[in-house]
Amino acid sequence: MPSAIGIDFGTTNSSIAYANDAGEVALAHFPYLGEVTAAYRSLLYLEQVKERGVNALKSWSGPEGIEHYLSADHKGRLIQSLKSFLSNRNLSSTEVFGRRYTLEELIARILRDLREKASAQFGVPISTAVVGRPVRFVGAETKEEDRFAESRLRMAFKTAGYESVQFEFEPIAAAHYYESTLDHDELILIGDFGGGTSDFSLVRVGPGVRRRGRSAADLLGNAGVGVAGDSFDAKLIRHLVSPALGAGTDMHSMKRLLPIPAWVYGKLERWHHLSFLRAKDVMDLLTRIKTDAVEPQKIAALIHLIKEDLGYQLHQSVQAVKYELSDNAAATFHYSDGAVNLTSKVKRSSFENWISAELKQIESCLDSLLKASGVHPRDVDAAFLTGGTSFVPAVKRIFATRFGEERIRTGNQFTSVAWGLALKGSTLG
Repeated sequence: MPSAIGIDFGTTNSSIAYANDAGEVALAHFPYLGEVTAAYRSLLYLEQVKERGVNALKSWSGPEGIEHYLSADHKGRLIQSLKSFLSNRNLSSTEVFGRRYTLEELIARILRDLREKASAQFGVPISTAVVGRPVRFVGAETKEEDRFAESRLRMAFKTAGYESVQFEFEPIAAAHYYESTLDHDELILIGDFGGGTSDFSLVRVGPGVRRRGRSAADLLGNAGVGVAGDSFDAKLIRHLVSPALGAGTDMHSMKRLLPIPAWVYGKLERWHHLSFLRAKDVMDLLTRIKTDAVEPQKIAALIHLIKEDLGYQLHQSVQAVKYELSDNAAATFHYSDGAVNLTSKVKRSSFENWISAELKQIESCLDSLLKASGVHPRDVDAAFLTGGTSFVPAVKRIFATRFGEERIRTGNQFTSVAWGLALKGSTLG
């Protein structure tokens, strides 16, 4: 059995695993604020520094990028959720400190750091890998757009120094992880919830399947929808944060009152769009809006948030209240950065009402998969859920309603896919 590397490059978090020639799997761990983590944040922090009198661009990714960002007196550029742009033909590059970088180049910086750190830890060179991909990339409405997104991700890996990569659907990788825990065969429903997509697969797994050899018939169906953790976070921003930053308020214009442009707050809801608001034309527009705003202090707070690039801190506050609502019927949302100080009580029932449309999309995707595959929920032996959003009670209820609580299984929300990808790679000759 050959050794193999599995890489789960996620919208929010990434992870990398190594399977040795005995089929034993190890996860790479990374230092972060005095601790270690297997979750490598899929972000890039860039700073312009002077070296020998010449401006130079330095970059850090993952936990190291977060630490540099948090410690910087003058913030550089923090870029998150790059995976979400892969299907977008209109975004080929962006300007950073006066120089344009392609999306593939920026992603490659993250992938290169991940490869080098993992290679040093595992003690093996890394030039090939089995790489996870969603059933459908975020924003991909057609098969051609999906192929385009995959080709860009492949180019990013090539730019990062990987000689070859083989793609595998992320829920299928999770199935490999789950299969490693079984001593009998099962028909399972895999639910893989990332930051940008929720993906599902119906697949037969188990020792018997491995012994006889897998066939195409063992995969009964795949489906995916561009709704996941980021979509839930956006609703929390919309209801808890945006009103305090001017959403829904008015501005004076020619003796009339006009609403503050809503598109600004749409960008605010998406972490991967927030940095674009720092563009000079947008900041100039917001400065003019503040002059005419009925509640200028709210627009001033918005300008402060964007100018200081505080999206990461805001994201942490949103994540904290979302996790708390997974365990409690109510939670307290708190965000403070000096210019903005928000505290509010949130009921789980309110949160579930805010995300009701997204929950219906997940339900519809799941039911369509079962119907297209000709599988009744009672014939599914287990539903294996992985990814942070799988812990949201309203999401778990979707599966409990169809399969029963006793058939719900969960795995490590951040590393199951990478583990399964490495296992998949170890079976390839």
